[in-house]
Amino acid sequence: MIISILFLLVGVALAWLGGSLFVDGAVGLARWARWPVAVIGVTVAAFGTSSPELLVAIQAAQDGVPQISLGDVLGSNVVNIALVLALVLSLSGMKVDDAGVRRDWNCALAVPFIMAAVLWDGWFSRLDAMVLLALFVAWLVMVVRHARRHRARNKEEIIEAGRASSLKIVVQVVAGLALLIGAAQFVVHGGKGMALALGWSPFIVGAVVIALATGTPELATTIISRSRGQHDVGLGNILGSNVFNSLFVASVAALIHPFQVKPSELMPSLAFGVVTTLLILPGQSGLLGRWRGFVLLTLYVFYILSTLEKSPSL
Repeated sequence: MIISILFLLVGVALAWLGGSLFVDGAVGLARWARWPVAVIGVTVAAFGTSSPELLVAIQAAQDGVPQISLGDVLGSNVVNIALVLALVLSLSGMKVDDAGVRRDWNCALAVPFIMAAVLWDGWFSRLDAMVLLALFVAWLVMVVRHARRHRARNKEEIIEAGRASSLKIVVQVVAGLALLIGAAQFVVHGGKGMALALGWSPFIVGAVVIALATGTPELATTIISRSRGQHDVGLGNILGSNVFNSLFVASVAALIHPFQVKPSELMPSLAFGVVTTLLILPGQSGLLGRWRGFVLLTLYVFYILSTLEKSPSL
């Protein structure tokens, strides 16, 4: 048990450092391509911060425990909003301006319903994965079209960012990815050990423990973007990460290793995914008040308790 916890802690540290490097490099590349800040948040930064979940999915599927990945994906979606975004909102609130945020909010809200429909038969097949991937591609096409329509937005910021060394950007991407690969190894092995020691199913370990570990890059990115006043990147990163996690990352694990699921285990993550997403719909003014952060943090506590209630013995 102690060794498993140490593995997880090392994985968290590597995921934080690797995720931060990867996101910085990926955002640098996107700005060099003259993409708007909000679009960077929902695509490149979201992909970067979801990379720990992706590598955990690949490693878990190869190790024969893809349920860990599904739990990680659905749990991370709740963690991203009810813990990561909630902490930021509870401190100072947030204001968002980009019109694409509402589009991505709609997609993020639809994701739990799509996952429920696909997995309700108790099996995550390769056909299910291909359906989710097709939806992911459709969403990505919409986002890229938005980027092209708003290519000149934030022109001064993009030009300034474009002056960064291309070598530095490449080093950040490569070093970050290498650290994330190592983090995935530690997180999966630590998660498997905890599942055996606590008598929890792999899905529950993924939803409660590993989701918290792989959520560290989102926390770092959201806090950094908030401190720099780039609210669109913070919220866009959260929404984009949730879409990436459900439609892309979960599909990768199922393509490698199709597996059975227990709908009763999925329900807390899916239900709280819907409720928490509803709570971050920006109003007409684009403001997200501090009270939403406090409500979301309370919901996160209830989410953990309700998920653990569903934990069967191995």
